[in-house]
Amino acid sequence: MKVKIGELAKMVSCKVVTIRFYEKEGLLKEPDRTGANYRLYGDKEIERLRFIRHCRRHGMTLSEIRELLAFKDNPKANCDWVGTLVQKHIVNVEEQIESLTELKTQLEHLQHKCSGGKHGGCGIIESLSDSNGCPFCEDFRCRSEQREKQKKLQELALKNSTSCAR
Repeated sequence: MKVKIGELAKMVSCKVVTIRFYEKEGLLKEPDRTGANYRLYGDKEIERLRFIRHCRRHGMTLSEIRELLAFKDNPKANCDWVGTLVQKHIVNVEEQIESLTELKTQLEHLQHKCSGGKHGGCGIIESLSDSNGCPFCEDFRCRSEQREKQKKLQELALKNSTSCAR
């Protein structure tokens, strides 16, 4: 079955511009063309785009998807690195959950700083004007720095494990 780009976009619930972007990035191969120069996609391209979209919904970056597609296309190496990649995303999700939970707590704290009905002198506005005393902001800065260090270490470990596994 061959479909045009608009039909493909509807099939996989994404925008035409997204499909073109994936082509430009090399995640999708250049499709066949009709005599009128319309793009035509077959079953392999449809399945590949669904795979890409599924990976994106799971938080994979384009470079990670590129690596997964290369492995999927030529699965000769050990796949242990794929588990490591997913574990990295699990840790990231756990950190986001923790951060959002802390943010919720801080917002609830802010909510109690204002009794409403005043003209000026709102406790929420005053609290938001002074980020120096905010425990969430300080903790966020510390966690951001730690995450950056961990991310660099994980990328290095992943790079080493993928080069060894291939």
